[in-house]
Amino acid sequence: MTGSTTSLLKVTGLKKYYQAPGALLRSPAVTVKAVDGVSFEIRSGETLGLVGESGCGKSTVGRSVLRLIEPTAGEIRFDGRDLLALAQSELRKLRRQMQIVFQDPYSSLNPRMTIGRIVEEPLIIHRLGTASERRSRVAELLGLVGLSPQHRDRYPHEFSGGQRQRVVIARAIALGPKFIVCDEPVSALDVSVQAQVVNLLQDLQDRLALTYLFISHALPVVRHIATRVAIMYAGKLVEMAPAAEVFRNPLHPYTRLLLSAVPIPDPHHHREPQTVSEGAQVDLARPSAGCSFYPQCPIRRPECQENEPELTEASPDHWVACFAVANAEKME
Repeated sequence: MTGSTTSLLKVTGLKKYYQAPGALLRSPAVTVKAVDGVSFEIRSGETLGLVGESGCGKSTVGRSVLRLIEPTAGEIRFDGRDLLALAQSELRKLRRQMQIVFQDPYSSLNPRMTIGRIVEEPLIIHRLGTASERRSRVAELLGLVGLSPQHRDRYPHEFSGGQRQRVVIARAIALGPKFIVCDEPVSALDVSVQAQVVNLLQDLQDRLALTYLFISHALPVVRHIATRVAIMYAGKLVEMAPAAEVFRNPLHPYTRLLLSAVPIPDPHHHREPQTVSEGAQVDLARPSAGCSFYPQCPIRRPECQENEPELTEASPDHWVACFAVANAEKME
């Protein structure tokens, strides 16, 4: 999408379909298109914010690009290598460069392991360093995320949610990765703690030259951390642009709807709420032929019901999938 020659990750036509049982006994299975033809690039050193409501497929995208779940179709190139063509042994070696931070820090930590053991585990799995070297590395990692080396002998239940997420981040950076998928990393935390964790991620990005795919439904958080933003709806990308451009000049009606729902902490500020047309939300098991947002779109046109819009470049590096917007841009 961007034409960048320094892209660390390039995803083309990514699809992930699931077979679900039919609604009635002995009825045929249905295909749920969780991710349906998603394409994007992430440049080295940047943060791409992937935004959308729950169930839109954004977490499935994140796990698919790491091959934590196997895609149905598409191409994923990481640092020039085709991930889907790699054997498990080759993929295991490459995993040192790709890590993930999950949404719930408590469920992603083994409650029976000490913090030191949890952070050390990736080093043990990849057979890096002696026991003494690994111990020094664990102390270094805990310091990087704002924890004390003395915390190494404690267990996850002895920490707050924010501290547990710092442990998860320490584990994610233990192998010196280039790329980290942050899958809703602050949504389970208090608002005051969210800012601390986001600032930590930014600090680590500067120190360690990290690249992030930051998945979230919290637009204020994404606005703070993302370099570019991709908006996802019903398994497809509907808009993608630099973060400042998305928040200043949203083009897709769904993006405008998302932004209008963000509260503004100013009692004197008045904003007209965005409305949607009456219609059922899209059924991923029985998608319509046209635009998936058509039933609720306030600017829908007849062509939107029959044809599916593709991402087109409305302005430099600002992509949108909407016939109405594309036609308006042409008229201008």
